[in-house]
Amino acid sequence: MEKKSEKNIEKRIEKNIQEIKNELKAAGESELPVFVERYETDKRSGVQALVAKAKKAIEAYEKEKLRTESMKKYEKQYASLGYICGIDEVGRGPLAGPVVAGAVILPKDCQILYLNDSKQLSEKKREELYDLIMREAVAVGIGAVSHERIDEINILQATYEAMRQAISKLRVKPNILLNDAVTIPKVDIRQVPIIKGDAQSVSIAAASIVAKVTRDRMMVEYDKKYPEYHFADNKGYGAAVHIAALKKYGASPIHRKSFIKNIMDVQEMKESVE
Repeated sequence: MEKKSEKNIEKRIEKNIQEIKNELKAAGESELPVFVERYETDKRSGVQALVAKAKKAIEAYEKEKLRTESMKKYEKQYASLGYICGIDEVGRGPLAGPVVAGAVILPKDCQILYLNDSKQLSEKKREELYDLIMREAVAVGIGAVSHERIDEINILQATYEAMRQAISKLRVKPNILLNDAVTIPKVDIRQVPIIKGDAQSVSIAAASIVAKVTRDRMMVEYDKKYPEYHFADNKGYGAAVHIAALKKYGASPIHRKSFIKNIMDVQEMKESVE
């Protein structure tokens, strides 16, 4: 009778699969080894499946730490110079809206994982990383140059202008700039252009994410004013639905006239023939 009673007590205190599943879901990456240790002797097949999932997540976490560490090679190379600033832009290709640049100085002991070319990240991950960067960075600067200015001086010069703006808005002056592929004119700080820098440097990746999230949020706001162009979805790029709206409604106040000239000329020619 006593043994049966002990078994009943054990059964009552034993967590069910759903509870353990919720525990795994709530566990942070650093807590996963504890989860594995706690449940790897549980013989239930459902629990063993969760343990296997946790082990796989640990493996991915360790792999990500190594990948992120490899992206610090330029930061390590120039560490003795002082403040290292990553620079990147987003929005050179769209038909509408501004070009936006980010400038980010990360702390030397930066532990943020998953930094990468913003185009390689999901919107959810970019938003999460944006908040982390804004909280942990030594300094962040953002520059934005309007569609009018792009038409006035061309997209390359507008990009440089946005980058200079971003640098000027940093609360501390950097000692060196790591740029995504370009050398910015009229800047008196040492520059290191890095091809595909947003996938090679944590600082440039952070700048890429800040610029992307900032511009995407701006285009979502523009979508509220000009919903027919679906800017919230296409962010001003030449998606089919955007081109169709341009041909139907004409240009909005935020379209880059120099970018849509050929599209509108074709439409005007078509209408004159009809």
